[in-house]
Amino acid sequence: MEFIAQNMAPIMFASLIVFLLIGYPVAFSLAANGLLFFFIGVVLSPYSGGSINLAWPLLHALPDNFYGTRVMSNDTLLAIPFFTFMGIVLERSGMAEDLLDTIGQLFGPIRGGLAYAVIFVGALLAATTGVVAASVIAMGLISLPIMLRYGYDRRVASGVIAASGTLAQIIPPSLVLIVLADQLGRSVGDMYAGALIPGLVLTGLYMLYILIMSIVRPNSMPALPPEARTLGHGVMSLIVALLVTGAIAYGAYRYLAPTQGDNADILGFAVGVIVIYVVAVLDQRLRINMMSKLAQQVVIVLIPPLALIFLVLGTIFLGIATPTEGGAMGAVGALIMAAMKGRLTRDVVNQALASTTRLSSFVLFILIGARVFSLTFYGVNGHIWVEHLLISLPGGETGFLIGVNILVFVLAFFLDFFELAFIIVPLLAPAADKLGIDLIWFGVLLGVNMQTSFMHPPFGFALFYLRSVAARVPYLDRITGKQIAPVSTGQIYWGAVPFVLIQVIMIGLTIAFPQMVMRYKGPAVEPSTIDIKLPDMPSLSPLGTPPADNGAAPANDGAPAAPGTPDLSQPPSFGDAPAKPAPAPDLSQPPKFN
Repeated sequence: MEFIAQNMAPIMFASLIVFLLIGYPVAFSLAANGLLFFFIGVVLSPYSGGSINLAWPLLHALPDNFYGTRVMSNDTLLAIPFFTFMGIVLERSGMAEDLLDTIGQLFGPIRGGLAYAVIFVGALLAATTGVVAASVIAMGLISLPIMLRYGYDRRVASGVIAASGTLAQIIPPSLVLIVLADQLGRSVGDMYAGALIPGLVLTGLYMLYILIMSIVRPNSMPALPPEARTLGHGVMSLIVALLVTGAIAYGAYRYLAPTQGDNADILGFAVGVIVIYVVAVLDQRLRINMMSKLAQQVVIVLIPPLALIFLVLGTIFLGIATPTEGGAMGAVGALIMAAMKGRLTRDVVNQALASTTRLSSFVLFILIGARVFSLTFYGVNGHIWVEHLLISLPGGETGFLIGVNILVFVLAFFLDFFELAFIIVPLLAPAADKLGIDLIWFGVLLGVNMQTSFMHPPFGFALFYLRSVAARVPYLDRITGKQIAPVSTGQIYWGAVPFVLIQVIMIGLTIAFPQMVMRYKGPAVEPSTIDIKLPDMPSLSPLGTPPADNGAAPANDGAPAAPGTPDLSQPPSFGDAPAKPAPAPDLSQPPKFN
């Protein structure tokens, strides 16, 4: 009994892992595990030697945990339904289809062009939707048949689609980053700013892999044939349009700099983008043909999602809106974009609301279960056990980071990222904070690591999403009329392995170059360069001397004060005769009271 009582924390944690591996729902496993061990802990408390601090009145704290700032009144988590709704509306509006078609035409003449287009569009969808399922399913439905039609290797095609869809987990406005910021007790805006550069670097690594594969195995990703490039040529026209946009943006920046300060560059860029978009729309509608058809389509298709990204992330980074307010504006912007395309129907809104409700309820119930679990786990000093276990790892901070990332990487084979965020992160954060690790950097590092949970064979959710839309039987292509072989589950799994390795490399780069994340703090300030200047003030006289007149030197050595300077060594005079000083009392005699 004493052994069980004194080791309640590791037994409780191991029991939770067993419940999850058996297949019980996460929220109910957390809550049931917490309540079961609470009862056991109260009974065994006398045998614990003070290591268990549980009593029946402690259950009264549960309502406060549920309705307090951690769950029901948590404004941070309110951003989750907004971003989910925005992503699903955009996915239903056909934005992904237009982007993939246009960017695929742009990169089509080079080997691997469709793969580059999928990665590029995946990054754009990540910055607008923040929902992995929406990105993977949309690109699987649209781009996978096209890539198979033109002879792409099935493993390469499926791996690119699954990996680019998971960019929605690390590129803001990611739902994972919102949850991590909440669990770490840090600002969502800081978490977004810290994750932006690592997300873009990871996108670049994906493209670098495609470049290497196009050189090593050129037949695995051929270029689009000329008959498939329906938009024709016109890259030079697009380059000229970009140069004109840059010139307009620079001119607007120089004009706005005196009045707008640090925000002038962003506003100037916005002016340039708006001008070129208006020109492209007028050029297409009026058939002026000043720009090539390819340039028109690229500008018209790319600008709206970029504008939505600025509406959401730009306002957050500029400090104009909170993440919750940015999500609300993004949801409204998604509705406007869908309406402009003529695809805002009642059915689309109903599907978006239903999916948003399901995901938000899923997150809420897991969070409630985590509150029950943590109440008991902290009562048996589980947080101290985890903290001592992690801090005692050899290698100090580096050993802690390596051990934690190996733990999260292994658990990601079996647990979803929400489960990892609600169960594991609250246990790791105190130890990281005690070691002096910046929690924003730690959160981004965990976010990159948890991204592998979508790609791990055989339990990766991105692989399940792609499997659900990939062809299982041979089919006739509607364009070429040829029979296309299906995509096997093994090909999907093997296609994901190189991208899992790339994500592991990204974890190492984030540890080796923390400034990619730490830039969220802004440029470092050198204390020796700080020059503090005080305004000119009249000099003050030393105590016991008359003050100087108008900054003159104070009187010294008994020198008389300047004319007109009041003598502060005497009581003030109000025009009456000065009162005679009272005689000093004779203390040699007893006092008299009559």
